[in-house]
Amino acid sequence: LLMAKEGCNLVINDLGGAFDGSGGETKAADQVVEEVKKLGVKAVANYDSVSDFNKAKAMIDQAVAEFGQLDIIINNAGILRDRMLFNMSEKEWDDVVGVHLKGAFNMTRHAAAYFREVGKVKPELKNFGRIINMASDAGLLGNMGQSNYGAAKAGIAALTIIAAMELKKYATVNCVVPLARTRLTTDATPKFADVMSKLDARGYDVFEP
Repeated sequence: LLMAKEGCNLVINDLGGAFDGSGGETKAADQVVEEVKKLGVKAVANYDSVSDFNKAKAMIDQAVAEFGQLDIIINNAGILRDRMLFNMSEKEWDDVVGVHLKGAFNMTRHAAAYFREVGKVKPELKNFGRIINMASDAGLLGNMGQSNYGAAKAGIAALTIIAAMELKKYATVNCVVPLARTRLTTDATPKFADVMSKLDARGYDVFEP
């Protein structure tokens, strides 16, 4: 919603599944689209998985077709399949790494190609694109039970550094390490959700500033 308040037209991508990626319905993306439109900007929904290389490309194409250009990509898709390493299945590893790390690569790769093509056609434009990735303290510091998630997030941090080097003519690439109250964090960690719902001593909501 902050992007909408700043005047951005948006493609809202959400599979609509549970925190572990299972299930799926359009309600989550559709609700955000309606909220965005109330702020006076345009928005369309997308329900595809960023882990699919071709569907990620289609998402970039959708933004350009709907709004005439692409300016910003925010890679914040995520699922959790927490398990201690000795119990983790190959699928639990692949699913999490696929959404977080491969998904970030897919979207960044296709956005990079678009920004490069625009830059070649309009050489007067310098460093005009923006790519924002989401890492986690689980990837930087480690977190028990999250070897798949932590490895993916550490990979995203490295991807960001390299992409920033390679795309410096066309785009700024940054990575942030957020901690916020979201559908993913509250559903996956219900005990932590209680902590996240409380205000601090000043009455300040640190998880939704």
